[in-house]
Amino acid sequence: MSALEAARAVVAAEHAAVYGYGVVGARVGAARRAEAGAGHAAHRARRDAAARTVRDLGGTAPVSAPAYALPFPVPDGEAAVRLAALLEDRVAGAYADLVRASGGALRRDAAAALREAAVRAVRWRGGGVAFPGLAERS
Repeated sequence: MSALEAARAVVAAEHAAVYGYGVVGARVGAARRAEAGAGHAAHRARRDAAARTVRDLGGTAPVSAPAYALPFPVPDGEAAVRLAALLEDRVAGAYADLVRASGGALRRDAAAALREAAVRAVRWRGGGVAFPGLAERS
C-alpha cells in the first residue's frame, strides 16, 4: 500500500468515525457526553488534516458518505460506549497502515494519531490491547 492509498483510507476511516461519534453523542449517558464531543472534534480535525495530506501527496480525498451502516444496533449508552471503542480501533488500524507506508514527518504524525485513537479506545473500553491498530491484522 502506498502512502497516498493509506492516507485516503485514513480520510475514509475518519469520515466514518465522525458519523459514528454523532450516534455515540446522541446515545451515551450525560456523564460521558463531553468525552463523546471531544472525540467527535478530534476526529473532525484529524479528518481535515488527513484530507490535506492526501492533497499534498497529489491525490483527491474521498468524500463523506451521506450515512454509514453501524456494525450493531446502538439503542442505549452501553452500546454507544462499545461503538466508540470500535470506531477508535478502526481508525487506529487505518493510521497503523499509514505508519507502515510512510516516512518522516508523515509517519510521526500518523503514529501520534494512532496513539491518540488507542488512548481514546482504552478510555471507552476500560482496557487496552497489546498492539493498537494491529489487532484485526494478526
